[in-house]
Amino acid sequence: MSTSEPILIIGGGIGGMATALALANSGRAVHLVEQASEFGEVGAGIQVGPNVMKMFDRLGVIEPINDIAFFPENLILKDALDSSEVARMPLDRDFRERFGYPYATIHRADLHSVLVDACAGNDLVKLETGRKIVHVDQNPDGVSVQTESGEELTGSILVGADGIWSGVRSQLIGDGEPRITGHIAYRAVLPMDEVPENLRSNSVVLWGGPDLHLAHYPLRRGELFNMGAIFHSQRYLQGANVYGDPEELHAQFAGVCGEVDTLLGKIEEWRMWVLRDRDPIEHWSDGRITLLGDSAHPTLQYLAQGAGMAIEDAWTLADRLDHTGDVSAALREYEALRVVRTARVTLFSRLYGEIYHAKGVGRAVRAQMLAGWTPAAARESFNWIYSGI
Repeated sequence: MSTSEPILIIGGGIGGMATALALANSGRAVHLVEQASEFGEVGAGIQVGPNVMKMFDRLGVIEPINDIAFFPENLILKDALDSSEVARMPLDRDFRERFGYPYATIHRADLHSVLVDACAGNDLVKLETGRKIVHVDQNPDGVSVQTESGEELTGSILVGADGIWSGVRSQLIGDGEPRITGHIAYRAVLPMDEVPENLRSNSVVLWGGPDLHLAHYPLRRGELFNMGAIFHSQRYLQGANVYGDPEELHAQFAGVCGEVDTLLGKIEEWRMWVLRDRDPIEHWSDGRITLLGDSAHPTLQYLAQGAGMAIEDAWTLADRLDHTGDVSAALREYEALRVVRTARVTLFSRLYGEIYHAKGVGRAVRAQMLAGWTPAAARESFNWIYSGI
């Protein structure tokens, strides 16, 4: 399929940049527009499974990703009340051989920079900031968008990668605001040398407690220590990048074990996010317009697959356009290949949140259910995710 018009991508986050790179790698001109005044990524660390590392390899950025990543030794679940170990999955040679790629932790800003640099270095990609889209339209031959300043941009296809508050989704589907989950996240990063030596770990550690958990892991080759504290709260504020309330945080975590309490006390300033998702839908494409990543299937973070699903989307979309001559058919095929997998991630993320936040007898059920969980059994339980596409 060839066209003189570029493919328009709305949104310059991880999903949008991955899509621009995937399409350009297959020989397609791309015009990506971002409403912010500059490209950047808000947040701290993310976990990247082998399914996502496979995508980095296919996108041609595996080497710079390896340079910025940390490769943890284990995934560990501990009880936040009594500090007992509930489950452990080694991320060792057997893990890598099973899935073909390692498990990594990466700073979101570092990952985003790798993708931006790769796009900026490709002559087929045009990147623009400061373009807020207020209306999208299409006809049998192409698409057009109107910016807030009155500018009109045209293209052959429109990809809405503009996040959970997607304006493209609002016009395409019109299903209202994302679902409030009642969970909020406080996230912070500090230098590794500020963490007490006895609490440093080369693993991803999650301390699960009643309606709460604390997760931590190294970033940037082990130079930084990332922490995320998540709990149920009535503070429903839209968006991200809001300063949290340390008093609320410590009140919610009252009664946790000494290790968790000490780690929380090391952070004086936290950023707060209100966690939302959406119920899965069967269709997010119409003619020459489609959605991608959080615009299509926002998920909670409990399986650490939100960014990963967007990157898988990007590669799948480019692949279907390569193999299908008709645009609308290619977008329908992309959608059909992604709907069930992304819906499963959304629904299982909710389930894993309940497991991590178990209380009362549920906490005892969790301990019994995961007792004796062998490394092989742990690996196979995640095969559906980590084997990838």
